Order: sequence, then C-alpha cells, then structure tokens
Amino acid sequence: MDLPSLAVVLQAALSPNPSERKAAEQSLNQFQYTPQHLVRLLQIIVDNNCDLSVRQVASIHFKNFIAKNWSPHEPDEQQKILEEDKNLVRHHILEFVAKVPPLLRVQLGECLKTIIHADYPEQWPHLLDWVKVNLSQDDPQVYAALFVLRILSRKYEFKSDEERVPVHRIVDEIFPSLLNIFNKLVQIANPPVDVADYIKLICKIFWSSIYLEIPKQLFDPNAFNAWMVLFLNILERPVPLEGQPVDPEVRKTWGWWKVKKWTVHILNRLYTRFGDLKLHNPENRAFAQMFLRTYAGQILECHLNLLNVIRVGGFLPDRVTNLILQYLSNSISKNSMYNLLQPRLDVILFEIVFPLMCFNDSDQKLWDEDPHEYVRKGYDIIEDLYSPRTASMDFVSELVRKRGRENLQRFIQFIVEIFRRYDEAPVEFKPYRQKDGALLAIGALCDKLKQTEPYKSELERMLVQHVFPEFNSPVGHLRAKAAWVAGQYAHINFSDQNNFRTALHSVVSGMRDPELPVRVDSVFALRSFVEACRELDEIRRILPQLLDEFFKLMNEIENEDLVFTLETIVDKFGEEMAPYALGLCQNLAAAFWRCMNTAEADDEADDPGALAAVGCLRAISTILETVSRLPHLFPEVEPTLLPIMRRMLTTDGQEVFEEVLEIVSYMTFFSPSISLDMWSLWPLMMEALADWAIDFFPNILVPLDNYISRGTAHFLACKEPDYQQSLWNMISTIMADKNMEDSDIEPAPKLIQVVFQNCRGQVDQWVEPYLRIAVERLRRSEKSYLKCLLMQVIADALYYNAALTLSILQSFGVATEIFGLWLQMLQQVKKSGVRANFRREHDKKVCCLGLTSLLALPADQLSGDALERVFKATLDLLVAYKEQVAEAAKEEEAEDDDDMDGFQTDDDDEDGDGSDREMGVDAEDGDEADSIRFQRLAAQLVLQAKSFRPTDDDDEDSGDDYSDDEELQSPLDDVDPFIFFTDAVNLPCAKSHANIKSVEVPEPYANTRLPLSCSCRRHF
Repeated sequence: MDLPSLAVVLQAALSPNPSERKAAEQSLNQFQYTPQHLVRLLQIIVDNNCDLSVRQVASIHFKNFIAKNWSPHEPDEQQKILEEDKNLVRHHILEFVAKVPPLLRVQLGECLKTIIHADYPEQWPHLLDWVKVNLSQDDPQVYAALFVLRILSRKYEFKSDEERVPVHRIVDEIFPSLLNIFNKLVQIANPPVDVADYIKLICKIFWSSIYLEIPKQLFDPNAFNAWMVLFLNILERPVPLEGQPVDPEVRKTWGWWKVKKWTVHILNRLYTRFGDLKLHNPENRAFAQMFLRTYAGQILECHLNLLNVIRVGGFLPDRVTNLILQYLSNSISKNSMYNLLQPRLDVILFEIVFPLMCFNDSDQKLWDEDPHEYVRKGYDIIEDLYSPRTASMDFVSELVRKRGRENLQRFIQFIVEIFRRYDEAPVEFKPYRQKDGALLAIGALCDKLKQTEPYKSELERMLVQHVFPEFNSPVGHLRAKAAWVAGQYAHINFSDQNNFRTALHSVVSGMRDPELPVRVDSVFALRSFVEACRELDEIRRILPQLLDEFFKLMNEIENEDLVFTLETIVDKFGEEMAPYALGLCQNLAAAFWRCMNTAEADDEADDPGALAAVGCLRAISTILETVSRLPHLFPEVEPTLLPIMRRMLTTDGQEVFEEVLEIVSYMTFFSPSISLDMWSLWPLMMEALADWAIDFFPNILVPLDNYISRGTAHFLACKEPDYQQSLWNMISTIMADKNMEDSDIEPAPKLIQVVFQNCRGQVDQWVEPYLRIAVERLRRSEKSYLKCLLMQVIADALYYNAALTLSILQSFGVATEIFGLWLQMLQQVKKSGVRANFRREHDKKVCCLGLTSLLALPADQLSGDALERVFKATLDLLVAYKEQVAEAAKEEEAEDDDDMDGFQTDDDDEDGDGSDREMGVDAEDGDEADSIRFQRLAAQLVLQAKSFRPTDDDDEDSGDDYSDDEELQSPLDDVDPFIFFTDAVNLPCAKSHANIKSVEVPEPYANTRLPLSCSCRRHF
C-alpha cells in the first residue's frame, strides 16, 4: 500500500460509520506485514502537513504493531519485520522523536522502549554514541537525546550485578555531559517552564541509574558532590510563582513541581538505601558515613523549610509532602538526625503533622460530591504512596515506637487536650475536624497503646468517653471515624461486656447510615467485632438483617473489605450459614459480574473492581467449604455458579483462574453426583491447560481427579466428548515435552495413578501407552520426587493387572531395568538414616500393593531370584508402613491430649524420624506444608492435598519428607496392605513358588525359617 492510500485508510479508521471503520481496520491488518508498511506509518506520523488525528491513529497502530511483532516471543518464531525496515525505523525514530507534538511523542516513546529493550546493545550498538553526539547539539537535539537516554536508563533500573554492566558505560560516557547540561540549566535566571522538562528528564535518568546501587564512578567524592550541589540547589530554590496553575490538581503536575518531586525522590532514595551505616559492603558503608556526615542534615533542613510552607498555608503537592515525611520518619532512629529534629519536634508534630491528619476541605468536598471516590481513596493502598495523611500517621507511629519514652506521653496529652476542648465547646463551635484527627491518631497508635501502661488500663474508658458518643455525631466523618477506631480496639478485654455490646450494635447500626463512607467503615469495623465476639448470640439474632445490609452495600460499591467481613461471618458461623448459602452465593455472583464489568469497561484505571471480584470468588469458596457436610445444597447453588465457571475457565478468567478452579473443585467433590453441566467444564480446562494455563496444572489436577474418581462411570462410558482420549492427549503431550522441568509435570503421573486406581479392570487399552510415556520420562527425570511418582505409576499398573503390566514391560525390554531401579530406590537412605524415597504412607502403600501383586503371579512369570528380592522388599515396606501409621496415630493422640484440635507446629529436627508428621516438603514449599498441618480438619484440605507439590531442590541434604495426602480419598483407602499381602501369598499360584515356600525371613522379621503366611501373621 503506497503512502497516499495508507493515509486514506487511516482517515477511514476515524469514520463515525462503523462499517467504514471496520473495513479500514481490516485493510490495515491485511497489509501490516508487507515490506515498508512500518516505514510508511512512521512517515505519516512525522508529516506535519498531515492531519493530526490521522497521525495519531498511525502512531497508535505503529506502537501496537511494534509491541507485538518487533521481536519474536518464542524461540522458533519467525521474524515478521524485515531487517532493512527495522534499520530504517531505528534511524528515523531518533531523528523525529523531539520534533513531533507531545501527543505523538508519547507513542513513539513506547515504541522506543520496546525497541531498546529488544535490541540494545546487540542490534543497536551505536545508540549511546547517537545520544552523546546529540547532547552537544542545539536544544531540540538535546531534548531528544535526554528523552532517549531516559528510556535507555530505565531498561536497567531494576537490574543488578552483571545485568547492570551497560549502566557503567552510560555513567562513564554520558554523565559528564549530563552534569554540564544540568549545571547550565540551573544557572538560567527566571527559567521558563520548558527548562523544567529538561531537568526532570535528567533527574529521571539519574534515578534509574542509582535505584538499585550507586555506580562506582559516583563513589568519587568530587563527582558525587557535583551532582549533590545541583540537587540541593533545586531543593532549596523556591518554585517560580509565575505560570503556576490555579487549580491544585493541575498545579501538582506543573513542570517545576515535578522537578521538586523528583529531586526529593532521589535524595530520599540515596538516604534510605545508601545512607545506612549497617550496610555490610565496606565501600557502601564508607559512602553511608560520608552521606550522613555531609548531606543528610542539609537535606533535612531543606525538607523542614518546605514543610513550613504548609504550616503558613502555602501549597505543597501531596506526593512531595509524603516523601518529606518519609525522610523524617527514617531520621527518627538515627541519633545524629534525631538530634537535629528534636528542637523543632513540637512544631513538626503539633503544627504540621497533626493538622495533616485532620479532616480537611478537600475531604469534605469529595465526601459531598463523590462519596464512592472518597471510599475508594480511603481503601486504596496505592493512594497511601501519595497521601500526606498516611505519611503523618507513619511518622507518629515511628516516633512513639522508636522514641516513645520522651514523646508518647506528650502526644497523648495533646490528644486528651483536644478531647477536652471538644467536649467543652458548644455544638456550633466544636472542633469536629480536630476531633477527627485525634481519633485517627488514637486508632493509628492502637498497637502501642494496647501494650503500654497506664494507657492500656484506660482504653475502655477512653472508648466510652470519647469514641462511642461519636456514633451519634451530627457530622458524618466523625461517625465513620468512631466506627473505624472501635474496630481497632474490638479485641481488648472489656471489663464490662455491655460496652462491647454497645460498640457492636453501634457498628451494626452504622451499616444503615445515610452516608456511604459511614456504612463502609462500619462494615470494615464489624469484621473485628465478629472475630472478637465471645457470645455469637449477639450477632446470631440479627444475622438475616445483617446479611441484607451487606448485599445492599455490595450492590452500591465494589470493595474487597466488604467481602472480607462477609467471609469472616461465614467462617465464624459455619454450618449455621446453610439457610443463607444460596442467597449468599447468588448475591456474591451478582457482585462478581458487576466487578468484572467495571474492570473490563475501564482497563486503564486502577479500579478496585478486580480485587473485589477475586474477593467475591474467595467468599463463595468459603461458603462452599462451610456447607461441605451438606451435599444437598450444592445442586441448588450450581446454576448460579455455573456461568462464572464457564466464562472464567477461558482466557477471560486468567486473573481469577485459581479461585475459579477452587470452586470447581468444591462443586465436583461435595456434590452428591457430578452433573452433565459440570462435565461441560472438562474441555475448557483441557483447552486452557494446552494453551496458557500450564502454571495452574497442580490446581487443575484437583477437579480432574474428582471427575475421574467420583464420576468414573461417565468418564469411561462417554465418547462425545471422549474424556479418556482427552486425558491421554494432555498427559502424553506434557510428559513428552523436553522443555518442561520435572517439577512442572508432577500432576501428570498423579492423574495416571487416579485412572489406574479408579478404573481397575476397565482401561486395559490404556495400560500400554501410559506405561510407555512413564518409562520414557523416568529415564530422563532428575528430581527424585518425580521418579517416585513415575515408579508409583508402574506400581499402580501392577496392582491394576500384574500379568498385563509385566508382559508390557517385558515387551519394552525394560522389566529388569525398572525393577532394579525400583528396588534400589527402596533401599536408598539419607545421611540421617531415613528413607530417601517413597516417604509418605501413601507412597509405601502403593509400592506394597504393586510388589505384592507380583507375588501372586504364576511361577513361570517371575524368576526365583527376582521373586525373593521382591518378597524381601515388600516385607521391609510393610514394616516401615506399620511403624509410620502407628507413629502418626500416636501423634494424633498427643495432639488431642494437648487440646490443639488437630493443629500442631513443625519445629522438628532436620531429618526427623520418618513419622507422618514430618512428611513435609523442601524449604520452598514449607509454608504450604505448615498450612496443611495447621488446617488438617478443614474440608478444604481434601482438595489442597491432591495438588501438593514438593520442590525437592536438594535430594541429598533436605531433611523434609513429602506431605502425606491423608485426607485424599482413593479406592486404595479400603485396601489393607497386610491382608492383601497375606491373601496374595496364600494363592495357589503363589504357593507353587519354591523360593518362598520356606523362605529365609530377614531380620528383624524372624529368626527361623517359617512358612510365609505364619511369618506374616506373627508380625502383623
């Protein structure tokens, strides 16, 4: 497509006519891979004679195409852009980046980011030379060089060690020129705002270069001082008054305030990361000493002067205020810095910090005009990065924590004085906003006050006198703050339980307040009261009304804290929630769809809808777990949950995939039977696993296990779709993939075991293919845990049909090899003496059943020598299994005696004694193992145990055993390995084995030659 034709198509892409737009988009897609297309797009972008809207469309198409196609995403993927086109783009984009309008420069900047990240330095070695040359040119070229250098330096902002090597060249070759330009810009008298744009870029380049570590060149005191002089100059210099926007929201983004923010940001980073005397590196420690001695005090002085602007009513952007207060907070623990702060501490604390904690005009405006946004900002952790109020609370908390002896009492006296003035003032003159700030301070200091006398003993009286009355305040923000503070102190020991009840009922009443922020803060506080409540009757009586208020609020606002509180109530009341389960699930499902619709409608926004959506699904899981012993409820909630599961098991649900799989797991495990509608989810999971969801394989394992084990008949009988073939396609693809790590494929052999155990005698046609891929993968497996799993596939196959399995292994020519490896693995022990493999009860049982099945074969199918080795290994395993089961039972009894309700800690020795308690995992998965032990009585673990994956990072030295899937249900649960063993060796075919009629029973099993059945009964 030539240039004029391309311009016409781009113009058509702006047409208000949908069909014209669609045709234009199709045309662009059709020609996007043709040679020169990318170059022609760039020509239109930089053509000043072309309409700006057309240029913008071209820039967006250009950016998206480069982001998607500049470099292949897969190793074997073909290049989609010709190298000569790439060279032209790299050359011309540098030439024009400073000449296009800012609207287009943003798009070209994104393109440069993609290209630099892919090509520098290998395919674009002369980029830094271009930057160096242009830094010495006139203004437009200098700006272009700074713009490109900012993108280049940002590539290495979070890189460390050898990945930061290119930064050294940037600092070596570019920083001297950069410093020279910076110096000239600072010296300009009455500089225009354009100068601020140049300085801001220099600050950002410096920030990226020092973010993780100081470049070695800057350890030179003279070089570093040259930069610091300029930064301190910017910090001290007042922001020009001329040209400042009137609107505070616009003013904080003005160029000179941006420069001030980046300067404070850089100095804070140097102070907090590199100004610590505890740094271990001697060079860094010397730098820290120099920084604290030479610069930290000067920076503090400048920061205090800036804060004084707030004190006298001037303007300071919230982010700058926040950063300065962070600097002050970090200075409290350093003696030299605290000594500088101390003389001015009263002014800082009572005239600057405390007023920032008080409700203000901006708060009131937002409360009145957009209460939803007021709530969002109040619960958004990202807002805390910019909030002066949050930074003020942190400063007060740090001050009383690190320097409490001299400051806590003074600050509390100040707060008490505010309470007193508030109580004494007539209604029309009450300092409502100061009372709000005082309550915020009391809530922020709750941890300190709950631990410190005499305040600890006075907390209940303080709540009754100064907090509870505000539940009825005529001012909305005080009612909200009273609820929040009450929630902070809900867990204290109330000497008068009537006070607890008063607070609880006030918080519940707050859920019906006419003001939205009061209702939300009340719900947030309610969670603490539910957790602390000793007499659930207090809540039980009002539970229906409480849930109604919840759902009204959830219809009004998307907030994950609402869902957290609902989860707490459901968890606290357990099966008592059964009558409400359907209604809860319906309301949560409706809330989930609203949250998802909001998130989809505004992809770019930092919207809380996505978090709230996850919260809704978690709450649904909590409800399903709570009613798990009431299976009749599951068919009732299925129609409500099925649309969520169907939609979110596709690519639309990637952000909530794990939560949805948990719901599928509950529905397939606890329902009386698996419905055909639920079976319709199987293909969706298989498709996701094949396409993008391999990281979720352990999670997908759980519902797949449920389908096979609880819907065995349908799994075997259905041919449209063919679930058996579908499973084979998935497992064989994953296990044959040489690019997949051992740890990534562990669920695959587990699923093969599920098939063999649940479909005994019904899947003969699958034994050969499953054994083939198991043997092939076993030969190249490195991790011992995967080897154990694959060997258990063979054991399960033997238990399924020993004769068939043995004949298949012999046809492969691997029978001797496999049994030799298996017996070798059974004998391997760690340095501590415990077994290296098959450490769980379940592992030992599976191996016992597999080996015992061999003993029942006719004499002509197993040699005498092999039979004797199998017999001894089986007997050894049976004893180990018996001891492990007995030890586990003993520990269960001990736990009950300790009144621990099934919970226990895991402070065992490194290697342990082989007991079930120690069947944990290697260090990486230790937290998950602890979680399983701590929650063993929860129905949820029926699901979690199946997807448990140890890392097995260090097979030789790790002392952790694999977690035992105690609650995992399997057909093997009903098989007693001792009876199975005895029955097997008493079969006529087994009795015909001359080698075991009167076999030598090794220690510690017997000291004499006895018939096998007698020996077995004597010891078991």
